[in-house]
Amino acid sequence: MSVHRLPRAAPDTAPAPARDTARPNSASPPARSAAAHSRALARQLHPGAWWLWSLGLAAAASRTTNPLLLLLILAVAGYVVAARRGDAPWSRSYAAFLRLGLLVLAARMVFAVLLGSPVGGTHLLFTLPQVPLPAWAQGVRLGGSVTLEGVLFALYEGLRLAVLLACVGAANALASPSRLLRSLPGALYEAGVAAVVAMTFAPNLVADVRRLRAARRLRGRSDRGVRAVLSVGLPVLEGALERSVALAAAMDTRGFGRTAAVPRRLARTAGALTLAGLLAVCSATYGLLTPGAHPWAPPVLLAGVGAAAGGLVLGGRRTVRTRYRPDPWALPEWLTAASGALVAAALIWYAGRWPEALSPSVVPPTAPSLPLLPALAALVGLLPAFVTPEPPRSTR
Repeated sequence: MSVHRLPRAAPDTAPAPARDTARPNSASPPARSAAAHSRALARQLHPGAWWLWSLGLAAAASRTTNPLLLLLILAVAGYVVAARRGDAPWSRSYAAFLRLGLLVLAARMVFAVLLGSPVGGTHLLFTLPQVPLPAWAQGVRLGGSVTLEGVLFALYEGLRLAVLLACVGAANALASPSRLLRSLPGALYEAGVAAVVAMTFAPNLVADVRRLRAARRLRGRSDRGVRAVLSVGLPVLEGALERSVALAAAMDTRGFGRTAAVPRRLARTAGALTLAGLLAVCSATYGLLTPGAHPWAPPVLLAGVGAAAGGLVLGGRRTVRTRYRPDPWALPEWLTAASGALVAAALIWYAGRWPEALSPSVVPPTAPSLPLLPALAALVGLLPAFVTPEPPRSTR
């Protein structure tokens, strides 16, 4: 017996259309490719370039007490930090350096009012009760008359120190300390570890304070006042100690401190060249930064740089370490370092020719003016904000 199957009836309704699985918020292929291309171009600038740029701004700030130029240099450093700062925890330390600069400026003003100023003046502002001191404390006073000239002198000097701190804070916020340690020459590796650990203290301290203050706010507690500061201080110190122990364990695990066997004569020659070169560089830098003409400073600086470079090359033979993916030094790094060097060279040259423009008189007090050439030279420091690649972001 054969069995015949009946044909299946056609459905009453038409088949449902295919569902569009594309998300309404998803970007189109050209947009995704452009975003991927921009992420591929984003990279961290060499930390040495950021430090050379910031040291150039700091050298320029050390040559002037003109408040208009100092504020211009501060604005240049702040704009570059805002444009090229990443989202790492140490990138948020610039505000802490600004607060430290304001604290230094306020302390300088208070000391000038209470202890007097080395600059005398005739424009009396007010008089404080003076405390009599013994005979062995001659030259020191507590209280007394406060003049306009002394206050202006303290203001200019404190502002210069605050701008120097801001330039150092800009380098801390832009350059990764660990990558800076990796880029150091082999002969300076041991000293570089100590310097990098010291530089990471301030950014990590700021990150810990932010984290603990946020935790107090989440618990409904106040994060302001003396009691909040005292309650945050102990966990911050505990976190710093834990990081130090972890860093020491990591360095011990990775075999830090291994050295290659080199002849003793070579080690002594490298040490002597490095020490002599660094002393010559420090002496020449002092000659370039102090007022007056010092024709011996440029040749001593060149000789010191050559001797130090030779000592570092010879001393690097005793260090046994490898580098994984070394940071490139390309055109953006050259432009960044050159912009800082140009700012420093321009203000050093201008200070030797027209010192009265960069150091306005306080006896008698005169209104400071903004010289054109130093102002244009300071604006050259904005170049890294436009020629450097954007730093990669860890979060989208």
